[in-house]
Amino acid sequence: MTRRYNFCAGPAALPDEVLKQAASEMLDYNGRGLSVMEMSHRSKEYVAIAETAEQDLRDLLDISDDYAVLFLQGGASQQFAMVPMNLMGENGVADYVNTGEWSSRGIKEARRYGRVNVAASTEDVRFTTVPAQDSWQLTPGASYVHYTPNETIGGLEYDFIPQVDAPLVADYSSSILSRPLDVSRFGLIYAGAQKNIGPAGICVVIVRKDLLGRAGPHVPTMLDYKVQADNGSMYNTPPTYAWYLSGLVFKWLKQQGGMPAMEALNLRKAGKLYDYIDGSGFYSNPVEKRYRSIMNVPFVLADAALDKTFLAEADQAGLLNLAGHRSVGGMRASIYNAVPEAAVDALIAFMKDFVQRHG
Repeated sequence: MTRRYNFCAGPAALPDEVLKQAASEMLDYNGRGLSVMEMSHRSKEYVAIAETAEQDLRDLLDISDDYAVLFLQGGASQQFAMVPMNLMGENGVADYVNTGEWSSRGIKEARRYGRVNVAASTEDVRFTTVPAQDSWQLTPGASYVHYTPNETIGGLEYDFIPQVDAPLVADYSSSILSRPLDVSRFGLIYAGAQKNIGPAGICVVIVRKDLLGRAGPHVPTMLDYKVQADNGSMYNTPPTYAWYLSGLVFKWLKQQGGMPAMEALNLRKAGKLYDYIDGSGFYSNPVEKRYRSIMNVPFVLADAALDKTFLAEADQAGLLNLAGHRSVGGMRASIYNAVPEAAVDALIAFMKDFVQRHG
């Protein structure tokens, strides 16, 4: 079997080392004679796996004891509902900044549970930039302010953490663990796992403990952050194997040198790709340079009629999942932590060759 380069936006590439370790432990974990998938989540062996994963994540992001770290089901899309359910209150209002598809979905869902003020939006310029913070129309006394630091579909990434008075809530699904992050600036961070953390099926929530216990009486027990925190994310049976694999990824990240090392690598990978796109005269990226994502790089060809040919030839060359999201078309290379620099080099080489043959 030959491993290919996977540029999928999610479920995304996982480190080879992690997959090999998981494979070696599939039938017999640590001499216990059973798979992690078969373990009771209450067993001492599994509790050790879960606690180690949490501690490794705390180490990577320097998360203080002021925060609870939760491993939940439902992905980031469930957090679109859990956040307002837990933080908005019966008569509250929440501020949202709209910079793309995932911001928009969060806004739509939050409106089911309370009042939402769209404090700023760049929809009028097709989400190609981030609105300057001094233009945001924030609500005095808002329950929280929500934004999406990295828009996976549009390839837009904030280069600043907003300064706000209300608790700051962020959907970090596609950029968490790509670089150092000052968690203390936030009230709550959530991230679907299937990009930079692990396989699909689990979502990490980092929530300041003083924000727990605010869910109203009509919030389902399973969707109450305090219930989940009080039960160590095990109020019911959690997605045990996804949690285990996420823990392996955390250990891998520590072995690579942690967040400073990953930031340096990710900046180098993205820099190479954007430099080639900008200088090619054939490919282009619409996002304002200051706000280009280092995780998700969308681009279009000079002739859209060549899109299908590009994708077919890329697949034959071992470069997988380069199609842009169905809502925007074009191409997209998601270059998460587990995508090696060699993959970016191979993609650029292919893009150059494609231009020579079709440009």
